[in-house]
Amino acid sequence: MAELTPANLEVLRRHVAAETRHDMEATLATLTPDCVFEDMPTGAVHRGHAGVRDYYARWWAAFGNAPEKSRRYVADPSTLIVETRFVGRHAGAWDGVAPSGRPIDLPVMIVVTFADGLMAGERFYYDRATLRAQIGAV
Repeated sequence: MAELTPANLEVLRRHVAAETRHDMEATLATLTPDCVFEDMPTGAVHRGHAGVRDYYARWWAAFGNAPEKSRRYVADPSTLIVETRFVGRHAGAWDGVAPSGRPIDLPVMIVVTFADGLMAGERFYYDRATLRAQIGAV
Protein backbone atom coordinates (compact mmCIF):
# COMPACT_ATOMS: atom_id res chain seq x y z
CA MET A 1 0.00 0.00 0.00
CA ALA A 2 1.25 3.49 -0.85
CA GLU A 3 2.00 6.02 1.86
CA LEU A 4 2.01 9.81 1.87
CA THR A 5 5.42 11.35 2.19
CA PRO A 6 6.18 12.67 5.71
CA ALA A 7 6.01 16.26 4.39
CA ASN A 8 2.59 15.66 2.80
CA LEU A 9 1.30 13.95 5.94
CA GLU A 10 2.45 16.90 8.07
CA VAL A 11 0.87 19.52 5.78
CA LEU A 12 -2.36 17.52 5.81
CA ARG A 13 -2.33 17.46 9.62
CA ARG A 14 -1.80 21.25 9.75
CA HIS A 15 -4.48 21.82 7.12
CA VAL A 16 -7.15 19.78 8.90
CA ALA A 17 -6.34 21.42 12.26
CA ALA A 18 -6.55 24.94 10.76
CA GLU A 19 -9.69 24.10 8.79
CA THR A 20 -11.37 22.71 11.92
CA ARG A 21 -10.55 25.94 13.82
CA HIS A 22 -11.79 27.99 10.82
CA ASP A 23 -8.40 29.72 10.84
CA MET A 24 -8.29 31.12 7.32
CA GLU A 25 -4.65 32.26 7.24
CA ALA A 26 -3.33 29.00 8.67
CA THR A 27 -5.51 27.03 6.24
CA LEU A 28 -4.25 29.00 3.24
CA ALA A 29 -0.65 28.57 4.45
CA THR A 30 -1.00 24.83 3.76
CA LEU A 31 -1.93 25.40 0.10
CA THR A 32 0.19 26.14 -2.95
CA PRO A 33 -0.35 29.67 -4.34
CA ASP A 34 -1.89 28.17 -7.50
CA CYS A 35 -4.10 25.62 -5.70
CA VAL A 36 -7.38 24.52 -7.30
CA PHE A 37 -10.52 23.50 -5.41
CA GLU A 38 -13.26 21.88 -7.50
CA ASP A 39 -16.83 21.48 -6.24
CA MET A 40 -17.87 18.73 -8.64
CA PRO A 41 -21.67 18.79 -8.03
CA THR A 42 -21.93 22.53 -8.71
CA GLY A 43 -19.16 22.75 -11.30
CA ALA A 44 -17.55 25.62 -9.38
CA VAL A 45 -13.77 25.92 -9.58
CA HIS A 46 -11.84 28.05 -7.09
CA ARG A 47 -8.29 28.98 -8.08
CA GLY A 48 -5.42 30.29 -5.99
CA HIS A 49 -5.56 31.60 -2.45
CA ALA A 50 -8.14 34.29 -3.32
CA GLY A 51 -10.56 31.78 -4.84
CA VAL A 52 -10.10 29.26 -2.05
CA ARG A 53 -10.48 32.01 0.57
CA ASP A 54 -13.87 32.83 -0.96
CA TYR A 55 -14.87 29.16 -1.00
CA TYR A 56 -13.96 28.59 2.67
CA ALA A 57 -15.57 31.87 3.80
CA ARG A 58 -18.86 30.93 2.11
CA TRP A 59 -18.82 27.29 3.27
CA TRP A 60 -17.92 28.14 6.88
CA ALA A 61 -20.56 30.92 7.01
CA ALA A 62 -23.21 28.62 5.57
CA PHE A 63 -22.54 25.53 7.68
CA GLY A 64 -19.89 26.25 10.34
CA ASN A 65 -18.72 22.67 10.17
CA ALA A 66 -15.65 20.56 9.71
CA PRO A 67 -15.01 17.00 8.51
CA GLU A 68 -15.99 14.28 10.96
CA LYS A 69 -15.05 10.61 11.18
CA SER A 70 -12.80 10.57 8.14
CA ARG A 71 -11.30 7.54 6.46
CA ARG A 72 -8.22 8.15 4.35
CA TYR A 73 -6.94 6.15 1.41
CA VAL A 74 -3.55 6.85 -0.10
CA ALA A 75 -3.58 6.44 -3.86
CA ASP A 76 0.10 7.32 -4.22
CA PRO A 77 2.61 9.49 -2.29
CA SER A 78 1.07 12.70 -3.69
CA THR A 79 -2.66 11.82 -3.85
CA LEU A 80 -5.03 11.17 -0.97
CA ILE A 81 -8.69 10.14 -1.12
CA VAL A 82 -10.74 11.11 1.93
CA GLU A 83 -14.14 9.68 2.73
CA THR A 84 -15.81 11.84 5.39
CA ARG A 85 -19.00 13.46 6.63
CA PHE A 86 -19.63 17.17 7.08
CA VAL A 87 -21.89 17.68 10.08
CA GLY A 88 -23.19 21.14 10.94
CA ARG A 89 -26.16 23.47 10.74
CA HIS A 90 -27.40 25.60 7.84
CA ALA A 91 -26.63 29.03 9.34
CA GLY A 92 -25.88 31.07 6.20
CA ALA A 93 -27.08 31.31 2.61
CA TRP A 94 -25.99 28.47 0.33
CA ASP A 95 -26.85 27.59 -3.25
CA GLY A 96 -29.52 30.30 -3.31
CA VAL A 97 -31.18 29.05 -0.11
CA ALA A 98 -31.57 31.35 2.90
CA PRO A 99 -30.38 29.94 6.26
CA SER A 100 -32.88 27.39 7.56
CA GLY A 101 -31.16 26.45 10.81
CA ARG A 102 -31.59 22.82 9.85
CA PRO A 103 -28.87 20.27 10.64
CA ILE A 104 -26.78 18.75 7.88
CA ASP A 105 -24.95 15.44 7.79
CA LEU A 106 -23.41 15.20 4.35
CA PRO A 107 -21.26 12.31 3.11
CA VAL A 108 -18.36 13.72 1.07
CA MET A 109 -15.42 12.27 -0.83
CA ILE A 110 -12.40 14.50 -1.42
CA VAL A 111 -9.43 13.87 -3.69
CA VAL A 112 -6.45 15.80 -2.32
CA THR A 113 -3.29 16.42 -4.33
CA PHE A 114 0.08 17.64 -3.09
CA ALA A 115 2.98 19.53 -4.68
CA ASP A 116 6.13 21.10 -3.28
CA GLY A 117 5.34 20.13 0.31
CA LEU A 118 1.88 21.77 0.27
CA MET A 119 -1.62 20.82 -0.77
CA ALA A 120 -2.17 21.64 -4.45
CA GLY A 121 -5.88 21.01 -4.63
CA GLU A 122 -9.04 19.36 -3.50
CA ARG A 123 -11.84 17.91 -5.61
CA PHE A 124 -15.13 17.47 -3.66
CA TYR A 125 -17.77 14.89 -4.51
CA TYR A 126 -21.13 14.87 -2.69
CA ASP A 127 -24.80 14.53 -3.54
CA ARG A 128 -26.07 18.06 -4.12
CA ALA A 129 -29.70 16.88 -3.94
CA THR A 130 -29.06 15.45 -0.47
CA LEU A 131 -27.55 18.73 0.73
CA ARG A 132 -30.40 20.77 -0.76
CA ALA A 133 -32.98 18.48 0.88
CA GLN A 134 -31.24 18.76 4.24
CA ILE A 135 -31.28 22.58 4.11
CA GLY A 136 -34.95 22.65 3.06
CA ALA A 137 -34.55 23.60 -0.60
CA VAL A 138 -36.82 20.81 -1.86
